[in-house]
Amino acid sequence: MTGPALLAVLTWSPWGPPVPLAVFTPAAYFVLFALGLCFGSFLNVVIHRLPRGMSIAWPPSSCPACGHAIRPLDNVPVVSWLRLHGKCRDCAAPISPRYPAVELGAGLLLLALAAFLGPRAALVPAAAFALCLLAIALIDFDHRIIPDELSVGGLVIGLIARGFTIEGVLAGLIGALVGAGSLYLVAAGYRKATGVEGLGGGDVKLAGMIGAFLGWPGVFLTIFSAALAGSTVGLVLIATGRGSRRSELPFGTFLAPAAVFAAFVGPAVWRWYGSLFGT
Repeated sequence: MTGPALLAVLTWSPWGPPVPLAVFTPAAYFVLFALGLCFGSFLNVVIHRLPRGMSIAWPPSSCPACGHAIRPLDNVPVVSWLRLHGKCRDCAAPISPRYPAVELGAGLLLLALAAFLGPRAALVPAAAFALCLLAIALIDFDHRIIPDELSVGGLVIGLIARGFTIEGVLAGLIGALVGAGSLYLVAAGYRKATGVEGLGGGDVKLAGMIGAFLGWPGVFLTIFSAALAGSTVGLVLIATGRGSRRSELPFGTFLAPAAVFAAFVGPAVWRWYGSLFGT
C-alpha cells in the first residue's frame, strides 16, 4: 500500500467531504430544528434516568417534585417551559432551565450538522454521534460516570456507520484502538505515578467511541482539545481558591464537546497539517 493510500485509509471519515453537495430548503431546516428539539426532550429523559438505572421508555415523564404525569401540551420542547414560566403546573415547583437548554442545544446541533453536511446519509450517524455526546457530557458532569449503553453502543454505531468496506472498518477500528489505548496508557501511568485514579474506564471507552467515528486524527485532536480545556478550567479553579491540584474533573464533560469540535474542524486541521509535509 502506497503512502497516500495508507493515509486515506487511516483518515477515512464517515462524514464525507465537508462541503455539502446540496443544501436543504428553509422548510427542511425548520423541520430538522424542530426534530432536534424533540430529540433534546428525549435526551433529558436519558440524562435523568439512565445513570439511575431507570427505564428510559416507561413510565411517562412526570414532575420529580410532586410525581404528577406531565400533560402532552406541557411537554412541548422549550415552548411549554416558557408558557409555564419554568414551573410545574400542579405543584409550582421550579423546573430547571437546563431542560430547555438541552432541547435548544440538540436543535442547534442538528441544524449545524445539516448545514455542514447537507442532505446525505452521513447526517444520520453524525446526528447520533453529536446527540449522544451531549447526553454523555451532562451525565458525566452530574454523576461522574459514562454509561456503557452510550459509549460502547456508540462505538458499535460508529463502526457500522463506516459501511462494510475494508477501508472504513479498518479506519474505525484503528481510531477506536488509538483512542481507548492512548487514554488507558495515560490513566495507567498517572495511577502508577500518583497512586490515585486520574481517568476512569468510562473515559477510555468514550475515547474508543470517538475514535470509531472520527478516526485516529480526530480522536487525537479531541483528546488534545479536551486536555487543554480541562487544564484551563483546573487552573482557574486553583487560582480562585475553588479547587486544588488533586481536584477531580469529569473528563468526559470535556471530551464530548471537544469531539464535536473535532468533527467540524478536524478534516481542515488535518489537511493543513498534512500540507506541511507535502501529503
